[in-house]
Amino acid sequence: MADSSMAPRRSYDNRARAQKAAQTRERIVAAGSELVHEFESWDWRGLTFRAVAERAGVGERTVYRHFPTERHLHDAVMARLEAEAGVRYEDVTLESLGEVTGRVFASLQRFSVRESVPTPRDSAFAGSDERRRDALLRAVSAAAPDLPEAQRHTMAGLLDVLWSPASYERLVGGWGLRGEDATRAIEWLMAQVVQAIRRDGGAACIASVE
Repeated sequence: MADSSMAPRRSYDNRARAQKAAQTRERIVAAGSELVHEFESWDWRGLTFRAVAERAGVGERTVYRHFPTERHLHDAVMARLEAEAGVRYEDVTLESLGEVTGRVFASLQRFSVRESVPTPRDSAFAGSDERRRDALLRAVSAAAPDLPEAQRHTMAGLLDVLWSPASYERLVGGWGLRGEDATRAIEWLMAQVVQAIRRDGGAACIASVE
């Protein structure tokens, strides 16, 4: 009788422990996101275990239990920022590219970053950059499967330049455009590239710069 009465309690304890761990992980990731929104540059060296632990109100050891390295922590925070922006690279197509870009640029207005800086070397940015490039290559290949590989890379690379936050920041900071106007301008230019890809694989665009 004693053994059978203990089994349900152990099962309940396991579920409660898992739920508490998930809640703690959420607090840690949310704290990391809050910190990033306060940074004045895209340098994430300040996103440390200690800083996140203090913001989340937990001990550093707790952060270590959920994220064995700072790279894992940064990747989780980057995934949160992408989710906040409504970005799912798996769903990117040429048809949705302008809309996705608009969401990315709209999210930049919620950061404290004062000016453009070189692309950060943090692994979280490298991972996000790789997912973006893969998404663009998939979108171009799906829309124009007969294009030679080199041409697909060229078109995807051009779209990547337009999608880059640096393009948005240049229009806002260098040219004084409002965020909404900069976003609309880039969406318009991306639409021209998409039309060129669908029309002739961008051959005319590439030929004009050769």
